[in-house]
Amino acid sequence: MATTVTMDTLRELAGFRAVKSCAISLYLDLDPQTTINPGDIRARVNSLLDAGGRGGAFDSQALAHDEKRALKDDLERIRSFFNSDFDRDGARAFALFCSGLDNLWRPLPLAYPVTDDVRLSRELYLAPLVPCLGRGEGALVAVIGRERGELYRLRAGRLEEVVDQAEETPGQHDQGGWSQANYQRHIDELVVQHLKRVLEQIDRRVRRDPSLRLVIVANESVKSEIESRLSAEAQRAVVGWTSADAHADGPALLGAVQPLLDEARAREEREALDRWREEAGRDGRATAGWEQTLEAASDGRVELLLVDDAANHEAFQCPACGRGQIVNGNCPLDGTRMEPRPDGVDLAVHQTLAHGGAVRVTETSDDLGSAEGIGALLRY
Repeated sequence: MATTVTMDTLRELAGFRAVKSCAISLYLDLDPQTTINPGDIRARVNSLLDAGGRGGAFDSQALAHDEKRALKDDLERIRSFFNSDFDRDGARAFALFCSGLDNLWRPLPLAYPVTDDVRLSRELYLAPLVPCLGRGEGALVAVIGRERGELYRLRAGRLEEVVDQAEETPGQHDQGGWSQANYQRHIDELVVQHLKRVLEQIDRRVRRDPSLRLVIVANESVKSEIESRLSAEAQRAVVGWTSADAHADGPALLGAVQPLLDEARAREEREALDRWREEAGRDGRATAGWEQTLEAASDGRVELLLVDDAANHEAFQCPACGRGQIVNGNCPLDGTRMEPRPDGVDLAVHQTLAHGGAVRVTETSDDLGSAEGIGALLRY
Protein backbone atom coordinates (compact mmCIF):
# COMPACT_ATOMS: atom_id res chain seq x y z
CA MET A 1 0.00 0.00 0.00
CA ALA A 2 1.37 3.38 -0.99
CA THR A 3 2.21 5.92 1.71
CA THR A 4 0.36 9.20 2.05
CA VAL A 5 2.97 11.98 1.85
CA THR A 6 1.93 14.87 4.10
CA MET A 7 3.65 18.08 5.16
CA ASP A 8 4.36 16.37 8.49
CA THR A 9 6.04 13.50 6.63
CA LEU A 10 8.29 15.97 4.82
CA ARG A 11 9.12 17.84 8.03
CA GLU A 12 10.06 14.60 9.73
CA LEU A 13 12.35 13.61 6.86
CA ALA A 14 13.80 17.13 6.64
CA GLY A 15 14.76 16.88 10.31
CA PHE A 16 17.16 14.01 9.60
CA ARG A 17 20.86 14.72 9.20
CA ALA A 18 23.43 11.93 9.02
CA VAL A 19 26.09 12.29 11.69
CA LYS A 20 28.08 9.07 11.46
CA SER A 21 27.87 8.57 7.71
CA CYS A 22 25.98 9.79 4.64
CA ALA A 23 22.40 8.97 3.64
CA ILE A 24 21.28 7.45 0.35
CA SER A 25 18.06 8.82 -1.18
CA LEU A 26 16.74 6.53 -3.92
CA TYR A 27 13.73 7.24 -6.15
CA LEU A 28 12.24 4.68 -8.50
CA ASP A 29 9.45 5.09 -11.05
CA LEU A 30 7.07 2.11 -11.14
CA ASP A 31 4.89 3.09 -14.09
CA PRO A 32 3.27 -0.23 -15.10
CA GLN A 33 3.73 0.66 -18.78
CA THR A 34 7.51 0.70 -18.42
CA THR A 35 8.08 -1.45 -15.34
CA ILE A 36 6.62 -4.84 -16.13
CA ASN A 37 8.27 -7.38 -13.83
CA PRO A 38 10.57 -7.64 -10.80
CA GLY A 39 13.55 -8.22 -13.09
CA ASP A 40 13.04 -4.76 -14.62
CA ILE A 41 12.98 -3.20 -11.16
CA ARG A 42 16.15 -4.96 -9.98
CA ALA A 43 18.00 -4.02 -13.17
CA ARG A 44 17.09 -0.35 -12.83
CA VAL A 45 18.00 -0.27 -9.13
CA ASN A 46 21.38 -1.83 -9.88
CA SER A 47 21.94 0.63 -12.70
CA LEU A 48 21.12 3.58 -10.43
CA LEU A 49 23.38 2.37 -7.63
CA ASP A 50 26.23 1.51 -10.01
CA ALA A 51 26.04 4.91 -11.69
CA GLY A 52 25.87 6.62 -8.33
CA GLY A 53 28.82 4.64 -7.06
CA ARG A 54 30.99 5.58 -10.03
CA GLY A 55 29.81 9.17 -10.48
CA GLY A 56 29.62 12.39 -8.55
CA ALA A 57 26.37 11.47 -6.82
CA PHE A 58 28.30 8.87 -4.80
CA ASP A 59 31.64 10.67 -4.69
CA SER A 60 33.10 9.00 -1.61
CA GLN A 61 36.57 10.56 -1.72
CA ALA A 62 35.80 12.84 1.21
CA LEU A 63 34.44 10.00 3.34
CA ALA A 64 36.43 8.42 6.15
CA HIS A 65 37.28 4.71 6.06
CA ASP A 66 34.35 3.71 8.31
CA GLU A 67 31.97 5.84 6.25
CA LYS A 68 33.10 4.21 3.00
CA ARG A 69 32.54 0.76 4.52
CA ALA A 70 29.09 1.83 5.78
CA LEU A 71 28.21 3.15 2.32
CA LYS A 72 29.16 -0.18 0.77
CA ASP A 73 27.01 -2.02 3.34
CA ASP A 74 24.07 0.29 2.65
CA LEU A 75 24.31 -0.31 -1.08
CA GLU A 76 24.30 -4.06 -0.54
CA ARG A 77 21.33 -3.81 1.81
CA ILE A 78 19.35 -1.86 -0.80
CA ARG A 79 20.19 -4.39 -3.52
CA SER A 80 19.20 -7.27 -1.24
CA PHE A 81 15.90 -5.56 -0.41
CA PHE A 82 14.91 -5.20 -4.06
CA ASN A 83 16.10 -8.74 -4.82
CA SER A 84 14.05 -10.49 -2.14
CA ASP A 85 11.78 -8.27 -0.01
CA PHE A 86 10.36 -5.59 -2.29
CA ASP A 87 6.59 -5.64 -2.91
CA ARG A 88 5.19 -2.91 -5.17
CA ASP A 89 1.57 -3.58 -3.99
CA GLY A 90 0.01 -1.13 -6.44
CA ALA A 91 2.48 1.70 -5.79
CA ARG A 92 3.23 3.95 -8.77
CA ALA A 93 6.67 4.92 -7.45
CA PHE A 94 9.02 4.18 -4.57
CA ALA A 95 11.41 6.13 -2.38
CA LEU A 96 13.98 4.63 -0.04
CA PHE A 97 16.17 6.46 2.48
CA CYS A 98 19.05 4.60 4.05
CA SER A 99 21.96 5.36 6.41
CA GLY A 100 23.00 2.31 8.39
CA LEU A 101 25.35 4.00 10.87
CA ASP A 102 22.62 6.52 11.70
CA ASN A 103 19.92 3.83 12.05
CA LEU A 104 17.90 5.10 9.09
CA TRP A 105 15.93 2.72 6.89
CA ARG A 106 12.77 4.33 5.50
CA PRO A 107 10.97 2.79 2.51
CA LEU A 108 8.12 4.89 1.08
CA PRO A 109 5.79 3.36 -1.53
CA LEU A 110 4.26 6.32 -3.40
CA ALA A 111 0.90 6.85 -5.08
CA TYR A 112 2.27 9.39 -7.58
CA PRO A 113 5.09 9.09 -10.13
CA VAL A 114 8.67 10.26 -9.64
CA THR A 115 11.75 10.17 -11.84
CA ASP A 116 14.47 7.58 -11.24
CA ASP A 117 17.24 9.17 -9.19
CA VAL A 118 19.73 8.54 -6.41
CA ARG A 119 21.65 10.97 -4.18
CA LEU A 120 24.23 10.78 -1.41
CA SER A 121 24.29 13.52 1.20
CA ARG A 122 24.19 14.27 4.92
CA GLU A 123 20.56 15.30 4.38
CA LEU A 124 17.79 13.48 2.55
CA TYR A 125 16.89 14.52 -0.97
CA LEU A 126 13.22 15.55 -0.66
CA ALA A 127 12.38 17.72 -3.67
CA PRO A 128 10.81 14.80 -5.65
CA LEU A 129 8.27 14.25 -2.83
CA VAL A 130 6.90 17.80 -2.85
CA PRO A 131 4.66 17.33 -5.95
CA CYS A 132 2.93 14.49 -4.08
CA LEU A 133 1.42 17.03 -1.68
CA GLY A 134 -2.02 18.58 -2.09
CA ARG A 135 -3.51 15.95 -4.37
CA GLY A 136 -6.51 15.31 -2.15
CA GLU A 137 -4.73 12.94 0.21
CA GLY A 138 -6.70 12.60 3.43
CA ALA A 139 -9.89 14.01 1.92
CA LEU A 140 -13.20 12.80 3.33
CA VAL A 141 -15.74 11.47 0.83
CA ALA A 142 -19.30 11.14 2.12
CA VAL A 143 -21.72 8.99 0.12
CA ILE A 144 -25.18 9.89 1.38
CA GLY A 145 -28.65 8.74 0.33
CA ARG A 146 -31.96 7.85 1.92
CA GLU A 147 -30.46 4.50 2.92
CA ARG A 148 -26.78 4.89 2.16
CA GLY A 149 -24.33 6.55 4.54
CA GLU A 150 -20.66 5.75 3.96
CA LEU A 151 -17.56 7.77 4.71
CA TYR A 152 -14.27 7.19 2.90
CA ARG A 153 -10.80 8.67 3.37
CA LEU A 154 -8.50 9.13 0.40
CA ARG A 155 -5.21 7.54 1.34
CA ALA A 156 -2.35 6.89 -1.05
CA GLY A 157 -4.58 7.26 -4.09
CA ARG A 158 -7.30 4.89 -2.82
CA LEU A 159 -10.60 5.37 -1.04
CA GLU A 160 -10.73 3.48 2.26
CA GLU A 161 -14.08 3.07 3.99
CA VAL A 162 -14.06 4.39 7.56
CA VAL A 163 -17.80 4.48 8.40
CA ASP A 164 -20.81 2.57 7.11
CA GLN A 165 -24.14 4.01 8.31
CA ALA A 166 -26.28 2.22 5.74
CA GLU A 167 -29.85 1.67 6.91
CA GLU A 168 -32.78 -0.19 5.42
CA THR A 169 -35.80 2.04 4.97
CA PRO A 170 -39.12 0.12 5.22
CA GLY A 171 -40.67 -0.73 1.88
CA GLN A 172 -44.24 -0.51 0.66
CA HIS A 173 -44.99 -4.02 1.91
CA ASP A 174 -44.33 -2.86 5.49
CA GLN A 175 -47.17 -0.34 5.50
CA GLY A 176 -49.62 -2.62 7.25
CA GLY A 177 -52.68 -0.77 8.54
CA TRP A 178 -51.07 2.68 8.48
CA SER A 179 -52.67 5.45 6.48
CA GLN A 180 -50.61 6.60 3.52
CA ALA A 181 -49.94 10.03 5.10
CA ASN A 182 -48.85 8.59 8.45
CA TYR A 183 -46.70 5.99 6.81
CA GLN A 184 -44.98 8.60 4.64
CA ARG A 185 -44.29 10.78 7.69
CA HIS A 186 -42.81 7.73 9.40
CA ILE A 187 -40.52 7.06 6.44
CA ASP A 188 -39.48 10.71 6.25
CA GLU A 189 -38.63 10.71 9.94
CA LEU A 190 -36.49 7.60 9.53
CA VAL A 191 -34.62 9.27 6.68
CA VAL A 192 -34.07 12.43 8.75
CA GLN A 193 -32.68 10.41 11.64
CA HIS A 194 -30.45 8.49 9.25
CA LEU A 195 -29.08 11.70 7.70
CA LYS A 196 -28.55 13.16 11.16
CA ARG A 197 -26.40 10.19 12.20
CA VAL A 198 -24.30 10.40 9.03
CA LEU A 199 -23.77 14.17 9.39
CA GLU A 200 -22.76 13.72 13.03
CA GLN A 201 -19.98 11.40 11.83
CA ILE A 202 -18.87 14.07 9.36
CA ASP A 203 -18.97 16.85 11.98
CA ARG A 204 -16.87 14.79 14.37
CA ARG A 205 -14.10 14.44 11.80
CA VAL A 206 -14.25 18.03 10.54
CA ARG A 207 -14.01 19.44 14.07
CA ARG A 208 -11.03 17.20 14.73
CA ASP A 209 -9.29 18.44 11.57
CA PRO A 210 -10.51 21.88 10.37
CA SER A 211 -8.27 21.64 7.27
CA LEU A 212 -10.12 18.54 6.04
CA ARG A 213 -11.46 18.60 2.49
CA LEU A 214 -14.95 17.15 2.09
CA VAL A 215 -16.66 15.88 -1.06
CA ILE A 216 -20.31 14.84 -0.81
CA VAL A 217 -21.75 12.27 -3.19
CA ALA A 218 -25.55 12.53 -3.20
CA ASN A 219 -28.43 12.76 -5.65
CA GLU A 220 -30.71 15.77 -5.94
CA SER A 221 -33.50 14.17 -3.90
CA VAL A 222 -31.53 14.48 -0.66
CA LYS A 223 -29.04 17.27 -1.47
CA SER A 224 -31.16 20.12 -0.10
CA GLU A 225 -31.90 18.13 3.04
CA ILE A 226 -28.19 17.53 3.58
CA GLU A 227 -27.25 21.15 2.89
CA SER A 228 -29.77 22.45 5.40
CA ARG A 229 -28.37 20.20 8.13
CA LEU A 230 -24.63 20.64 7.55
CA SER A 231 -22.83 22.40 10.37
CA ALA A 232 -20.95 25.62 9.62
CA GLU A 233 -17.64 23.75 9.98
CA ALA A 234 -18.73 21.06 7.52
CA GLN A 235 -19.98 23.65 5.03
CA ARG A 236 -16.56 25.31 5.04
CA ALA A 237 -14.91 21.92 4.45
CA VAL A 238 -16.98 21.08 1.35
CA VAL A 239 -14.97 21.42 -1.86
CA GLY A 240 -17.60 19.94 -4.15
CA TRP A 241 -20.74 17.89 -4.71
CA THR A 242 -21.23 15.09 -7.20
CA SER A 243 -23.39 12.03 -7.83
CA ALA A 244 -22.68 8.38 -8.57
CA ASP A 245 -24.48 5.15 -9.32
CA ALA A 246 -26.39 3.74 -6.38
CA HIS A 247 -23.98 0.83 -5.94
CA ALA A 248 -20.73 2.54 -6.94
CA ASP A 249 -17.68 1.11 -5.16
CA GLY A 250 -14.38 2.74 -4.15
CA PRO A 251 -12.74 2.96 -7.61
CA ALA A 252 -15.93 4.28 -9.24
CA LEU A 253 -16.40 6.82 -6.46
CA LEU A 254 -12.80 7.96 -6.80
CA GLY A 255 -13.36 8.59 -10.49
CA ALA A 256 -16.31 10.82 -9.59
CA VAL A 257 -14.63 12.82 -6.82
CA GLN A 258 -11.04 13.16 -8.12
CA PRO A 259 -11.91 15.96 -10.59
CA LEU A 260 -13.41 17.95 -7.71
CA LEU A 261 -10.28 17.47 -5.62
CA ASP A 262 -8.13 18.50 -8.58
CA GLU A 263 -10.25 21.64 -9.00
CA ALA A 264 -9.86 22.43 -5.31
CA ARG A 265 -6.10 22.02 -5.60
CA ALA A 266 -6.03 24.37 -8.59
CA ARG A 267 -8.11 26.95 -6.69
CA GLU A 268 -5.75 26.83 -3.72
CA GLU A 269 -2.77 27.26 -6.04
CA ARG A 270 -4.47 30.21 -7.72
CA GLU A 271 -5.28 31.84 -4.38
CA ALA A 272 -1.70 31.39 -3.14
CA LEU A 273 -0.25 32.86 -6.34
CA ASP A 274 -2.69 35.78 -6.29
CA ARG A 275 -1.66 36.56 -2.73
CA TRP A 276 2.03 36.22 -3.66
CA ARG A 277 1.68 38.48 -6.69
CA GLU A 278 -0.13 41.13 -4.65
CA GLU A 279 2.48 41.08 -1.86
CA ALA A 280 5.42 41.05 -4.27
CA GLY A 281 3.90 43.88 -6.31
CA ARG A 282 3.89 46.22 -3.33
CA ASP A 283 7.18 44.98 -1.83
CA GLY A 284 5.26 43.34 0.99
CA ARG A 285 5.72 40.00 2.68
CA ALA A 286 6.94 38.10 -0.36
CA THR A 287 10.14 37.20 -2.18
CA ALA A 288 10.76 36.67 -5.88
CA GLY A 289 13.74 34.82 -7.32
CA TRP A 290 16.42 32.55 -5.94
CA GLU A 291 18.57 35.04 -4.06
CA GLN A 292 15.75 36.55 -1.99
CA THR A 293 13.94 33.28 -1.42
CA LEU A 294 16.95 31.24 -0.26
CA GLU A 295 17.92 34.03 2.11
CA ALA A 296 14.40 34.21 3.58
CA ALA A 297 14.17 30.41 3.87
CA SER A 298 17.51 30.27 5.70
CA ASP A 299 16.32 33.02 8.07
CA GLY A 300 13.15 31.06 8.88
CA ARG A 301 10.87 33.74 7.42
CA VAL A 302 9.08 31.65 4.79
CA GLU A 303 5.43 30.84 5.47
CA LEU A 304 4.81 29.21 2.07
CA LEU A 305 7.46 28.34 -0.50
CA LEU A 306 6.15 28.44 -4.07
CA VAL A 307 8.22 26.71 -6.72
CA ASP A 308 7.56 25.87 -10.35
CA ASP A 309 7.58 22.15 -11.05
CA ALA A 310 10.62 22.51 -13.37
CA ALA A 311 12.57 25.13 -11.42
CA ASN A 312 16.10 24.54 -10.15
CA HIS A 313 19.31 26.51 -9.62
CA GLU A 314 22.80 25.74 -8.41
CA ALA A 315 23.24 26.93 -4.83
CA PHE A 316 25.77 26.84 -1.99
CA GLN A 317 25.28 25.67 1.57
CA CYS A 318 27.18 26.18 4.79
CA PRO A 319 28.18 22.72 6.11
CA ALA A 320 28.13 24.04 9.67
CA CYS A 321 24.76 25.83 10.00
CA GLY A 322 22.98 24.73 6.80
CA ARG A 323 22.40 28.26 5.49
CA GLY A 324 21.89 28.51 1.72
CA GLN A 325 22.66 31.13 -0.92
CA ILE A 326 23.26 31.23 -4.67
CA VAL A 327 26.72 32.83 -4.59
CA ASN A 328 29.86 31.04 -3.46
CA GLY A 329 31.97 32.30 -0.61
CA ASN A 330 31.96 32.14 3.16
CA CYS A 331 28.88 31.81 5.32
CA PRO A 332 27.79 35.29 6.48
CA LEU A 333 26.92 33.89 9.91
CA ASP A 334 29.93 31.78 10.93
CA GLY A 335 32.51 32.32 8.18
CA THR A 336 32.59 28.67 7.09
CA ARG A 337 33.40 28.05 3.44
CA MET A 338 30.19 27.25 1.52
CA GLU A 339 29.81 23.96 -0.35
CA PRO A 340 28.13 23.61 -3.79
CA ARG A 341 24.64 22.11 -4.06
CA PRO A 342 23.39 21.26 -7.56
CA ASP A 343 19.77 21.20 -6.36
CA GLY A 344 18.92 24.62 -5.02
CA VAL A 345 15.24 23.70 -4.94
CA ASP A 346 15.95 20.88 -2.47
CA LEU A 347 17.95 23.29 -0.29
CA ALA A 348 15.06 25.78 -0.31
CA VAL A 349 12.63 22.98 0.60
CA HIS A 350 14.82 21.82 3.49
CA GLN A 351 15.29 25.29 4.92
CA THR A 352 11.57 26.07 4.65
CA LEU A 353 10.48 22.83 6.32
CA ALA A 354 13.16 23.04 9.01
CA HIS A 355 11.69 26.36 10.17
CA GLY A 356 8.06 25.22 10.12
CA GLY A 357 7.05 26.61 6.73
CA ALA A 358 5.01 24.88 4.03
CA VAL A 359 5.84 24.07 0.41
CA ARG A 360 3.76 24.04 -2.77
CA VAL A 361 4.75 23.07 -6.31
CA THR A 362 2.81 25.12 -8.88
CA GLU A 363 1.66 23.19 -11.93
CA THR A 364 -1.27 25.08 -13.45
CA SER A 365 0.22 28.56 -13.82
CA ASP A 366 3.41 30.22 -15.10
CA ASP A 367 3.15 33.19 -12.71
CA LEU A 368 6.54 32.35 -11.23
CA GLY A 369 8.23 32.46 -14.62
CA SER A 370 9.26 36.09 -14.19
CA ALA A 371 10.74 35.21 -10.78
CA GLU A 372 13.08 32.40 -11.96
CA GLY A 373 10.46 29.84 -11.01
CA ILE A 374 10.55 30.44 -7.27
CA GLY A 375 9.05 32.77 -4.70
CA ALA A 376 7.66 32.76 -1.19
CA LEU A 377 5.07 34.27 1.08
CA LEU A 378 6.70 35.46 4.29
CA ARG A 379 5.77 35.52 7.96
CA TYR A 380 7.44 38.91 8.38
